[in-house]
Order: sequence, then C-alpha cells, then structure tokens
Amino acid sequence: MEPPNLYPVKLYVYDLSKGLARRLSPIMLGKQLEGIWHTSIVVHKDEFFFGSGGISSCPPGGTLLGPPDTVVDVGSTEVTEEIFLEYLASLGESLFRGEAYNLFEHNCNTFSNEVAQFLTGRKIPSYITDLPSEVLSTPFGQALRPFLDSIQIQPPGGNSVGRPNGQS
Repeated sequence: MEPPNLYPVKLYVYDLSKGLARRLSPIMLGKQLEGIWHTSIVVHKDEFFFGSGGISSCPPGGTLLGPPDTVVDVGSTEVTEEIFLEYLASLGESLFRGEAYNLFEHNCNTFSNEVAQFLTGRKIPSYITDLPSEVLSTPFGQALRPFLDSIQIQPPGGNSVGRPNGQS
C-alpha cells in the first residue's frame, strides 16, 4: 500500500498593532501584550482566514497585511485539497458565516484553531487564543468592550471561499 500524501500546515501570525500593543499595553491595560494577533492557515498553497466577510483565501502573504510577522509549523495533514475545500464550504455556511464574526468570541483565531485541529489534531498557541480574555480581564478592556464589540475586521486582499469567483 502506498503511503498517504502529507501536506504541510502553517499558521501565519500578524500583529495588527504593528508593535504598538507591546509599547502601549502596559500603560493602557496595566499588563504587557506582545501584539494584537490576526492568524490564518496556509495549506495546499493558499492562505485561509476568517473575518466579517466570512472565510476568504489568497496566495500566502497576499492580503494588504503583507508577509506574516511569524510562521508557526502546525504539522502535516493527509486531508486532500478537495476534501479541505468541502470542509471550508460547510464551515462558511454554518459556524463561520460573516455575520457570526465577533472580535472577542468568534474571530480569525477561533477559525485558525478550528481548522488547525481538523487538519492536524493540534491547537494553535494559547498566547493567541487567550488574548481576548487577557484584554477583557482589565478595567480598560471592559470599558472599551462596547466599542470593540462593534468592530468588524476583514483583511483586504482575499477571495471568498465557497462562492464562485469570490461573489457574495
């Protein structure tokens, strides 16, 4: 029997604050944050991410965010591109519709964690998934929550997944 094909799975990590969180968080939050993280999964030669527009894809590093600040090797998967795209289409119609996006509770990092577990059985690093609770555990985070809850993030430069030619 032939061994299965293995496809590398990477986590792209972007600091949306471009270093400001590291400098300002001790003053504003009373605790050190290293960044405000946006993540995506790179597999089968594309980058996949979730935002207020739903699930999108682009060539790796192809959003206006540019190249990632960090690349984490999540592992390898036997899941073929065809099966993966079917999985993403079903997620896009259920758990990860654009209107389900919430900055603190259902965001790009929630998506990356879900997809990483599907592909490899591994979670993404907890310093990323714990960030919302870190912010909300501070008085300033609590004060900002009503404003931050209204923020919708959709990195420009991707195509919608599961819709022909990126059409909504």
